[in-house]
Amino acid sequence: MLIVISGPSGVGKGTVVEMLLKKLGDAVLSVSCTTRAPREGEKNGKSYFFITKETFLKMIDEGGFLEYSNHFENYYGTPKFFVEQKLAENKDVILEIDVDGAKRVREEFPQSLLLMITPPSREELVRRLRMRGTEDEALIADRLKRADYEMSRSKFYDYTVINDDLDRTVAEIIKIIDNRRKG
Repeated sequence: MLIVISGPSGVGKGTVVEMLLKKLGDAVLSVSCTTRAPREGEKNGKSYFFITKETFLKMIDEGGFLEYSNHFENYYGTPKFFVEQKLAENKDVILEIDVDGAKRVREEFPQSLLLMITPPSREELVRRLRMRGTEDEALIADRLKRADYEMSRSKFYDYTVINDDLDRTVAEIIKIIDNRRKG
């Protein structure tokens, strides 16, 4: 199964995905390519494939991405070969991507499961973004504008899950996945 997880920056997607990978066992995370610099603790090939803009643009020209986008002056993309290979191996593949990328994935893989993760409130999202300590107030304001756009697209998703309690959120997603498997 191809599982797409989207949501605004700061909503906790990465933590939710980490827990899903542990609990689902045989699922794999599709590692995206990006042109942005690594954040503290991120590792090349695990967090992202950190590549140059030139390499990224060449991969676009060669049709190497399932989806890609440009946010905050950096490119992000899902390498097509990885997803196709893992699905052929009968593994679940989790994509942590934005709403525009999710739309492209749905067009290419109509059977994919699209899950939107949202914060319990806008105030909580602001608090989480400030707690990260990785952005100044201007960038937080940009991220909030983007969050409004992303959450306005939740109607195109199969399910919207509010991340107000991590364990409950993950349990709800696993239930959704199990129900999808049953048909």
